[in-house]
Amino acid sequence: MREMKRRSFLPLLCLSPAGAQTGFAAGAAKRNITPDPLLPVSGGMGAPVAATRKLGELMARALVVENGGTRLGVVSVDLIGFPAALGDRVRERVKQIPAENILIAATHTHSAPDAYAFPDGKGGHTASLAYLERVVGEVAAALDAAIDALAPAELRVGVGEAEGKIAYNYYAPDLYDRQLSALELRRRSGEAIATLVNYAIHPEVLGNQAGVVSPDLVWPLCEKLEKAGGVALFVNGAQGGMVTADNRTLPAGPRDALRGYWPDERSWAECERIGGLLARETRRVLAGAAWQANPEVRVRARRVRFPVESEELWAVVQHSPLGYRREGERVISTQLNYAEIGTARVVTIPGEALPNIGLYLKRKLKAEHPFLFGLTNDAFGYILTEVDYQSFAAYRYVSRVSLGEKTAEILIRELLDLAGRGR
Repeated sequence: MREMKRRSFLPLLCLSPAGAQTGFAAGAAKRNITPDPLLPVSGGMGAPVAATRKLGELMARALVVENGGTRLGVVSVDLIGFPAALGDRVRERVKQIPAENILIAATHTHSAPDAYAFPDGKGGHTASLAYLERVVGEVAAALDAAIDALAPAELRVGVGEAEGKIAYNYYAPDLYDRQLSALELRRRSGEAIATLVNYAIHPEVLGNQAGVVSPDLVWPLCEKLEKAGGVALFVNGAQGGMVTADNRTLPAGPRDALRGYWPDERSWAECERIGGLLARETRRVLAGAAWQANPEVRVRARRVRFPVESEELWAVVQHSPLGYRREGERVISTQLNYAEIGTARVVTIPGEALPNIGLYLKRKLKAEHPFLFGLTNDAFGYILTEVDYQSFAAYRYVSRVSLGEKTAEILIRELLDLAGRGR
């Protein structure tokens, strides 16, 4: 175990950008990444489904904060995932933020084009490389525009339980994280800059079988928050296995009484209901928070190696044209981050961690305002603990599309060590 720990990461230096201000400043911007013409939508590995219409617009939304010479960029992208093979291209284009200080998160909508370039088993893949190159450019442009918009600012942070029919665990309805974490930033003049919502939920009300390009519930969530001004960002949490939108038609009763599986409503009206409720809860959680006039910004980064046991995911690494980073035979690496933004404490998760992992990390962080940025800097499928891996029949699928049984143990150890909370 000592040898594994010694070799599992490489430290990264977080250098200060030239021209950074000494006081707290923030800026935000967004760019449209909806494909025109529309492209097929992907719910993961497998054949994408042709799209005939769109509901809302796929967006890249960027927030940049800085203080004391440290600059941090956060981007939320309306895609099912945003692998580091694309994120590193963005980092190469953005010159005013240290590469390791750029965090790129996918909202995980199941109504967007393939961003992984999944091999199709016939020597090809299921993505549009031209579209992905356009997305890379728009993400970089959003970050640059957010840098240009930097202005003296203040921050407030809220964490609380989101109330109402928003999410549930498809496999075990009550086992999910109800905590909503949020940041709100405004100019010192009072003008809104941005609101960031961190909550664990699959945006799959419509689903990838509907033939619709859409951010799903994320669009009405951001639209309602942006009515008050500024840019709204949604960053997912530990929503793996299977924390999803609560679009159950409960009065109809379960379609499988033994397992408790319900029929659901896959409509835009339901996206608007859930997104609107999440926006309302965000405002409620933030309402009583005190404004922080000069919050500190700190960022730490580390490159971590993970073994790949999954045949399906290793095939993606080998055969996708995106050029996934390999660290040896059946080993990949990715960037993990720990960040402090005022009283907010942020750790990044490069995939879909099960809720017990998320709750454990929050407990061990011992933070008043914990944030878990899921599907950030990479999106390696599901992340299960060793004892969960292949344990239940319901976990067969999530185990099959995870890197392997050691992923969670490595992730937890490295994140807590990075946060100075090593166990």
